Amino acid sequence: MSGENEEAKNRKRKIRVGVIFGGRSGEHEVSLMSARSVLNSLDPEKYDVVLIGITKSGQWLTGDVTAALEAGDEAAVRPAALLPDPQASALMRVDMAERRPAHLSEVAHLDVVFPVLHGPYGEDGTVQGLLELAGLPYVGSGVVGSAVGMDKAIFKQVMQASGLPVLPWHLVLSSEWARRPEAILDELESRFTYPVFTKPANLGSSVGVSKCRNRAELAAGLADAARYDRRLLVEQGINARELEVSVLGNDDPIASVVGEIRPRREFYDYVAKYVSDDSELIIPAELDPALAGQVRSVAVQAFRAIDGAGLARVDFLLDKDNGRLYLNELNTIPGFTRISMYPKLWEASGISYGELLDRLVELALERHEAKSKLETAYEVKGDA
Repeated sequence: MSGENEEAKNRKRKIRVGVIFGGRSGEHEVSLMSARSVLNSLDPEKYDVVLIGITKSGQWLTGDVTAALEAGDEAAVRPAALLPDPQASALMRVDMAERRPAHLSEVAHLDVVFPVLHGPYGEDGTVQGLLELAGLPYVGSGVVGSAVGMDKAIFKQVMQASGLPVLPWHLVLSSEWARRPEAILDELESRFTYPVFTKPANLGSSVGVSKCRNRAELAAGLADAARYDRRLLVEQGINARELEVSVLGNDDPIASVVGEIRPRREFYDYVAKYVSDDSELIIPAELDPALAGQVRSVAVQAFRAIDGAGLARVDFLLDKDNGRLYLNELNTIPGFTRISMYPKLWEASGISYGELLDRLVELALERHEAKSKLETAYEVKGDA
């Protein structure tokens, strides 16, 4: 009888989710917006939520972190840490007193972690590596998928190796740009026709992205991108429709309906995404059914090519002049506010925001369970 009571108790126990947000990235504010929506939508009947905020300087905090990071006031929160130890899958509070060693105390044991981090030091495999060392299940792609999805140049190389279409592009190192700017401009002008786009290789939300119509704008665009990264991407501009698809799953991912963005600005930049509300979001996109199917199929192929897991938003460019389709980017932790394209596309596909969060947690636990069955030691047997 006691065994049955214990089983019932375990069934009723809520899943403790550590939500990590903020971060040391140019997309810090975007992360706060996404996290607020996630926190407000995780079902309190199913989940106990532990807040883990990361400041712009990289300090980990726990407590009433959302309000603290939004207000820039850290007085009501405490330093925190995750240990890279699978025997201690708990968030630890760090108590530091002057002239005394730091003291660690457990805040909460975590069942799963939900990173809501955009950009470097969060979406690029760094936090995922820590969570792997800690032996914690987590939402989203692993180290490899996160890193490849984050780096636009490596992503394009993987897509080309997989036979998937990308626009002509070229990588410039910021050190080369600083050393010989005129030679770099000459080389780029020999490769491309204006307009071109310049981008930091490792950033999202269109931070540091410029549309360049002449040599002076190209120089300015490279200089702006170099503020955020040492690797600068230059990409051929086209007269394009901007299409997006959401992907969900692990080994058998599925794709949402296709959406289209019609920005009122020059392109779908940071202001268009998060500040103004004048961009037109068309869900589903007005596409021939065969083309829509192709877009969804390529999105899944791209997701599999980088070993994606959990979620991703895949962005496409459709050339208005010749009808050619190009992969643009894949975001492994896309914007997650209620008005962001990733959840909106799933809502149009029949999956509500709350159900989407449930599925992502389930996928994280499923993937972790599968990995936990793999052997991590090798024993030599016999006379070998």
